[in-house]
Amino acid sequence: MTEISNVARLSDPLKFAYWVPNVSGGLVVSTIEQRTGWDFEYNKKLARIAENSGFEYALTQTRYAASYGADKQHEATSFSLALLAATERLKVISAVHPGMWHPGVLAKFIITADHISNGRAAVNIVSGWLKAEFENFGLEWLEHDERYVRTEEFIKVLRGLWTEQDFSQSGKYYNIADFTLQPAPVDVPGRAHPEIFFGGNSTAAQATAGRVADWYFSNGKDLEGFKENIAGVVAAAGETRRGTEGALPAALSSHLPALPAPRFGLNGFVIARDSEKEARDTLREIVAKAHKPAVEGFRAAVQEAGASTKDGKGMWADSSFEDLVQYNDGFKTQLIGTPEQIAERIVEFKKIGVNLFLTGYLHFQEEVAAFGQDILPIVRDLEADLARKNGTELNLSGTPAANAGSTSGLVNA
Repeated sequence: MTEISNVARLSDPLKFAYWVPNVSGGLVVSTIEQRTGWDFEYNKKLARIAENSGFEYALTQTRYAASYGADKQHEATSFSLALLAATERLKVISAVHPGMWHPGVLAKFIITADHISNGRAAVNIVSGWLKAEFENFGLEWLEHDERYVRTEEFIKVLRGLWTEQDFSQSGKYYNIADFTLQPAPVDVPGRAHPEIFFGGNSTAAQATAGRVADWYFSNGKDLEGFKENIAGVVAAAGETRRGTEGALPAALSSHLPALPAPRFGLNGFVIARDSEKEARDTLREIVAKAHKPAVEGFRAAVQEAGASTKDGKGMWADSSFEDLVQYNDGFKTQLIGTPEQIAERIVEFKKIGVNLFLTGYLHFQEEVAAFGQDILPIVRDLEADLARKNGTELNLSGTPAANAGSTSGLVNA
């Protein structure tokens, strides 16, 4: 039985997101059938299914040179904006790279997207690992830990421009002088500004997330592995007194308001079937039909990221060939089995501090709908029971209102 962490929020219901498949070939590098499209019409329908199935977020992937064995990929921010315009409740997170964007330009873009969507725009800041992409664009390539120095400045500029007038920041990479963006982001109760997600497994990434990100995203992990990541983020947050009353140290930024404690999101690839054997057989088929040259090429590119860190703890540093068939280590989280088994696994992660699951699927439209119908209700029952046993109540007042009975019609429309 998993012990309950002191960072677990038992009264807060888990949030669920899905990877936007804006890239050809789906979410696994395999020749197995994937009834998933990368075009906008498929994704527009998927987004509507998701928001009617209890999903709160979608994350649009970013790459400029299509990779992972794919040959086509749409740009993340424009695709996200289109999805926001096509939905009513779904929050869409655009993944972006510092070094590809200036933070002031991105801040302005997200404000516009926020107004178009009535306060549903968010960003995921990705420090970057694909060296060739930067160099072939003629952009400066920074070594691993230095990329996180730039990222931290980037996030501080975003937050400053979204929350302050006449904002200034003098840094190594960005210098902003008395700048005001109008209009400001939409005033959403309980939200200081568009949410800032940030990902990475390395020590440098954990420290950056602990100091400045609203959300820390991780590649797939087992329980013990993600406990370590959470501990690293919490330690960095504690050093800056995040989540406590009082002013933050000047080292963080004199411009920034006191930040609440960071929250935690985890990637997981969902294989839900009528029996555990059927789910495990599906996983074995995915791996058996892996596109081996593409997976090996991806491994050669990404494992430089882990090797380049001082302590060897970067993303993909310990990933096997099987892990990399799902290119964000989604199999490691082990959301594989019957709906009941998956729901139980999800709540075990909640006990260690996970607040959000970022999910992927073989057949997105039908499996996102099935998640909302078959797995999410079990999760909510388990969460409510866990909360009661620990002297509190699960507060569902802020959760998306799933449109019961509508998802099957959407899938078959």
